[in-house]
Order: sequence, then structure tokens, then C-alpha cells
Amino acid sequence: MQKSSKILNFEFCLSLILITLGAVMAALALELILIPNSMIDGGMNGVSIILNTLFGGSLGVIIFIVNLPFLILGYKQLGKKFVFKAGYGMVLFSILLEVFGNYEPLINDTLLATVYGGILLGVGCGIIIKEGGCLDGTEIVAILVNRKKSISVGQVVLCFNVVIYGAAIFVFGAERALYSLLTYFISYKVIDMVSDGLNSAKAAFIITDDGTEIASEILKRLGRTVTVLSGEGIISHGDKRVLYTVITRFEVSILKDILNEVDDSSFVTVFDVSEIIGNHIKKTPNRVKVEGEDRQIL
Repeated sequence: MQKSSKILNFEFCLSLILITLGAVMAALALELILIPNSMIDGGMNGVSIILNTLFGGSLGVIIFIVNLPFLILGYKQLGKKFVFKAGYGMVLFSILLEVFGNYEPLINDTLLATVYGGILLGVGCGIIIKEGGCLDGTEIVAILVNRKKSISVGQVVLCFNVVIYGAAIFVFGAERALYSLLTYFISYKVIDMVSDGLNSAKAAFIITDDGTEIASEILKRLGRTVTVLSGEGIISHGDKRVLYTVITRFEVSILKDILNEVDDSSFVTVFDVSEIIGNHIKKTPNRVKVEGEDRQIL
């Protein structure tokens, strides 16, 4: 158990290092490439840039304040580790924006800024998403909406951004707003490549001795239904439970947290799902049944 704890601590520290790298890249793209060319990011960060342009003040502070309510919301719904990573990334991102604000822009050409700013921003955000964090509160809202409705994370984020880029027309002009929208599509595609997709569904097979508690936690934290199958170990000759569930890319890290907390001896395989037919998302019920056992979910 001590060895397992050391491995988890190493993985967590490595994850924070990668989130730091992602935040540096995203802040550099925003402060030294996009903002000097009057372009904005999407989501609440885009809202913050608009507010900063209209009223002044510290962009880093505005971004943190605007995203703070979403962190609090995520803490109640998505678990401590996810919110810690997201909060760490957002705080570091805000600080780095202030630091990079003291330097001269890297690119002064609008087209080059659109392309390379979008690529750099996409790589940075993609790394952070892959490590189980995020830089923008709309992503947290999108995950929560995705649990309750048959709407993908990417679709929710896109709806937010349509409104935000529409507002940007009145602040920066139609041309700059369109360049910003192009930057968004570039960064979105890069994020898709880096993190295996914002919307991509993942199927998880979990082999364990008793899946009751794992199934309960998946239903409680992720709002996902779990199918329980019976299995038998060839070597151990013991009865096994095979849990099958479908989650989003965002939720893989939360699933790992659940397994580490509940049963770190379970065997798990996660793979891509090309298409989903039917609704695999349910509202969390008060009770869950696994193999005839009725368990209360608090």
C-alpha cells in the first residue's frame, strides 16, 4: 500500500508539472500573441478580456474572480482532486498573465497571431485537460450539463462561445471577432488532438472482486449508469465483477480517483467509443442495486 501511495504521489506531482507547462503556454499565447492583436479566447476567459477592455484593471485578477464561482460549483459536483487541479491551473494562469503583460508582443501580424496563437493556446489547454484540469469555468458547466442532458461538452462550450464572440463584435469590431472565432476553431482542433477530444466518449471495463461501492461512486460523482457482469478469474479461480460504463474524456481522471480511493487493486481498460446510441446518462437516484444488494447514496 505504501508503494502504491508513492506511485500516486509521483503521478500527481507529474500531473501538476504538466499543468504548469500548459498554463505557461496558454498565458503566453493569450498575453503575448492574441490580446496585443485585439483577439480574445472563448469561455469565461473571453468574457474577462472583454470586461478588462471596457473597464480596465488587472486581467489576471478578473479572470480568477470570474472563474471562482465555477470552481465552487465544481467542488460540490466533481470532487476535490479535479477542482484542485483546475484551481491550481487557473491561479497559475492568472499570475502568468500578469507576468507576461510586462513583455513586448511576440507577433504583430494578425493572420500569424490567429494561427500560432490558436495552436499554442490549444496545446496548453489540451495538456491541462489531459491531466484532469481546466482553465475555464465554462468547461466545468459543460461537464455538469453533459451529465444531465444528451449534449456533448463541446456543444455546450460552443453555445457559450457563440454568445461571447457575438458580444466581441461590439467591443473589438466584426473583423477582430471573426479572427478570434478562427483562433477558437484552431485551438479547439489542437485540443482535440492533444487530449483525444473534448467530446470523445470512453468506454471503461473495470474488473474487481466486488463492484458495489465502485458502481455507487461512479453513479454519485459522474451520474453514469453502470452495467455489472459476472466473470471468473482463470488464475485466481474466484468470482469477479465486470463493470461497464461510458464516460467523457474529461471524466477519465475522476474515474481514476474513484478507483484509487475505493479499490486500487481493480483492473481497468479504457478505450475510445466511435458512436453512442441511446442515453447513457442518468440522474443520480437515491439508491443503487448491484448484484441484489441495495445501497443508499448520500
